[in-house]
Amino acid sequence: MADVAGRLTKLAEEVLGARLPVRIRAWDRSESGPPGAPTLVIRHRRALRRMLFRPGELGLARAWVAGDLDIEGDLYAALDLLAGLIWERPGSPGPQRAAVLRALARPEMRAAARQLLTLAGAPVPPAPPAEEVRRRRGPLHTLRRDKEAISHHYDVGNDFYALVLGPSMVYSCAYWGTAEQGVVTLEDAQRGKLDLICRKLGLQEGMRLLDVGCGWGSMVLHAVREYGVRAVGITLSEEQATFARKRVAEAGLADRIEIRVQDYREVHDEPFDAISSIGMAEHVGRTQYAEYAGALYSLLKPGGRLLNHQIARRPVADEEAYHVDEFIDRYVFPDGELAPLGRTVGQLEEAGFEVRDVEAIREHYARTLRQWVANLEEHWDRAVRLTSVGRARVWRLYMAACALSFERNRLGVNQVLAVRTPEGGSSGVPLRARDWR
Repeated sequence: MADVAGRLTKLAEEVLGARLPVRIRAWDRSESGPPGAPTLVIRHRRALRRMLFRPGELGLARAWVAGDLDIEGDLYAALDLLAGLIWERPGSPGPQRAAVLRALARPEMRAAARQLLTLAGAPVPPAPPAEEVRRRRGPLHTLRRDKEAISHHYDVGNDFYALVLGPSMVYSCAYWGTAEQGVVTLEDAQRGKLDLICRKLGLQEGMRLLDVGCGWGSMVLHAVREYGVRAVGITLSEEQATFARKRVAEAGLADRIEIRVQDYREVHDEPFDAISSIGMAEHVGRTQYAEYAGALYSLLKPGGRLLNHQIARRPVADEEAYHVDEFIDRYVFPDGELAPLGRTVGQLEEAGFEVRDVEAIREHYARTLRQWVANLEEHWDRAVRLTSVGRARVWRLYMAACALSFERNRLGVNQVLAVRTPEGGSSGVPLRARDWR
């Protein structure tokens, strides 16, 4: 069993049909691979069983979350090097799970497969880590199933989120600027994003705002304090609602802000002058998006504005074959789905909206995610105590991988301003673009 790392490197390169760009250190302390490169540390042969029984992204993710697999060195550099080989993204050059299985099934690869099985040990698949979503009840995107999916991601402890997000408690892309513009910290950038949204919505004193997916209440608090509106915030997370209500009470704004545990499909006390939906539409799903757009349109008064802040993916040749990354679906955002920007704009228009502005801010999200990763790493021990080591590992991997996806233009994020333009045609939007008053 000597030089396990060397044997694994050789076998992996045979299966993948490419050179491994990272080093490998195996459980017997042997090492192999390019000197100076980030090191993939295989702490236990159980990691091989996870990858053999579920080749591709999910097997690697399970090994990472369980602590059977780790990275030594620059995490971002390692993920960047490995992305083309193992990440299951639509349109990516890397092998999908089926391709790996086909490779192992080829007659000339049977010897390699037997060696991998020998190195892996017991021919029994390990149980998935406890942090993985397993049983999902009911059809996709029912009220109950959506609430359970949101709870999986958001009801992991407000103290944990405070460590990662910082004092702003805003869980969406910040809007960065320069020191001359007064944007120095993450909190400055998040405040700038909230204010940008308020200006795009044209908020004025006395208006009524609906914030769909209000999180911990930061948007409604900013809008009421700075613009004098009345606000309703809705979320499906009980923990978020409890936290937001406490913030509202402490700010003395309970008479102007209402926080509800409510689905957007359950809101019937229209009309609203403006609606913000910030980082929520990714949970809606392609089958429900027309209903989502239609519901928000019906909740707005004529002339009212919607600001839809949403992550987008790149379009693929066969949109029907699109699927969410297995790691994201099982560990991060169950049932979440991303759409290309063009499809989102089209569906908003089909619902009746006039789309007036689209601002792409993907580089801002890359920087935001790197800051969240830095916050998590700085407070790692406390984060583990507040949740679990597996949960903390999920967050570190997903945020770092997403930062790279935004940097490499695999993902984008866009603010779409849309208006329920009255029949007379007066949108109320200023003639000069980006002059939101």
